[in-house]
Amino acid sequence: MEQVNIEGKRSGDGFVAHKDTLSNALSRVLAERVTLFDDDVTVGRKGFLDYLKALAGSNIVKVVPANGSASELQATSKGIKVVCGSHQSYIPDRAWISDKMPYTFSQIRVSPCNAVMPNLGSVELAEALARVLPFTTSDEARPVLQCLKLEVKEGKLTLVSSDGYRLAIASLNFANGEDWEALIHRDDVKGLIPALRKAKRARLAIEQKSDDGNLLAKYVAIDTELVRYKLPNQDSSYPDYGKVMPTEFSCNASFDTKEAIKASRSLLTVWYDDNTKPLYHPLVLTIGDGKVAIEAKEDRGKAKIEAETSGEGKIAVNGKYLLETLRACGGIVSLQMATPNSPMLFSADGYQVILMPIAMSELAKTEATSQAEGEAIAEAEKVAKKAEAKLKGKAKRKGKTKKVVAETEPTEAELAEIEAEEVTEAEKPITEEEREAVAVA
Repeated sequence: MEQVNIEGKRSGDGFVAHKDTLSNALSRVLAERVTLFDDDVTVGRKGFLDYLKALAGSNIVKVVPANGSASELQATSKGIKVVCGSHQSYIPDRAWISDKMPYTFSQIRVSPCNAVMPNLGSVELAEALARVLPFTTSDEARPVLQCLKLEVKEGKLTLVSSDGYRLAIASLNFANGEDWEALIHRDDVKGLIPALRKAKRARLAIEQKSDDGNLLAKYVAIDTELVRYKLPNQDSSYPDYGKVMPTEFSCNASFDTKEAIKASRSLLTVWYDDNTKPLYHPLVLTIGDGKVAIEAKEDRGKAKIEAETSGEGKIAVNGKYLLETLRACGGIVSLQMATPNSPMLFSADGYQVILMPIAMSELAKTEATSQAEGEAIAEAEKVAKKAEAKLKGKAKRKGKTKKVVAETEPTEAELAEIEAEEVTEAEKPITEEEREAVAVA
């Protein structure tokens, strides 16, 4: 359950607060239902927020439980009495709640002063989450890889995500002496990112709370000046990502991601003869001589971008994964690699992405297959044209009046007959009449 913490005054069982402050807090809440007065009344968050924005008459709003001062029906049923200047209205319990609304709750609490001692920047945390979130998997068969790993160690907060092909790591300075780690599901983080971008302060901590079964449930709590978010920890074990971290490299290059994205997108549009989605086609990266060359298969296109390089290397990569990695890094990125079949490392400002390559042998096999298919098609067209010309010449030599249609393909029996005639007629001298017939054809 999220907790809305706003500055205000208690008024009996209700509270008095600034209308804009309350509206701003509710706009950052992720839950769909809001509870008031110690969970006594529940209303829909979006409906309540729209109602507060529409109120006129004063900047101060007073929210108290409906009591005997209302009509008989309102006095005997649960609800909210809202006073804003000369405006007064009553909201019943479960207003703006539908049967299909998710069972997610937030609780409004008011205190004279709400102070948050931050241990990291809220905007920096939002940007780090936005960088690693796209690299989680949507495959429900791999629930662990649907989560983000949060690890606090040695004054650093490390965020880790992976989909099995890519591994993203973001590190932030963290003012906390305790070490801990947790797994947060990707769905619990999506709506949190825009809310953190609006926050002024943020404090991150791990908490444990007894649930109904007397077990200790672990939560990641994120406090801002208006809302306290509680993200449940997933009870599972994350893979040891340190084993795939490359440590030795044969070459590296630093280049502008914008230029690389433009070049990659233009090269991914040259495929038109297979069923693979355009963005998933392979691209070959070649590092050397102060440039990074990006090449499409079968020499269909090539682009070079300026870079600071050291060493030489060549590697193939999935086009879509490359584009997403470059976008996440942004600005100037450093690319390091060892061999064509080892993971490549992209680094930028405390952010890293390990990307698995496409095996060069597999790419060569695909190109060889495509080339063989092209040669086979060309050979078939050549044989068909030769057979067609032979049929025309034969028809003229025998004085037939039936016209051979150019679009008609010879049958296998006719091709066999033509080949047999070619073998026997190759030894015969060509007469003047046959020369004239061939010339006319």
